[in-house]
Amino acid sequence: MPLKYMFDLPKPTAYIGMAHGVLFTLYVILVLIVGYQKKWKLITLFWALLASLLPFATFIVDVKIFRRADDFDLIRK
Repeated sequence: MPLKYMFDLPKPTAYIGMAHGVLFTLYVILVLIVGYQKKWKLITLFWALLASLLPFATFIVDVKIFRRADDFDLIRK
């Protein structure tokens, strides 16, 4: 955003914004797919999706939900 408004360079902002939107959409889709495959409870799915809206929350969810699920999968096998 500083490039767009302070330096009058809208092109980089457009490309970065598009990449951000694509990555956000992929994250949401992948959370839904994995949640369905792993049969997550609705509350787990809720927290994983909420993390997509809060800055840096995906890192917290990675530790609290995703890694715990991976450890559980390793134990089950």
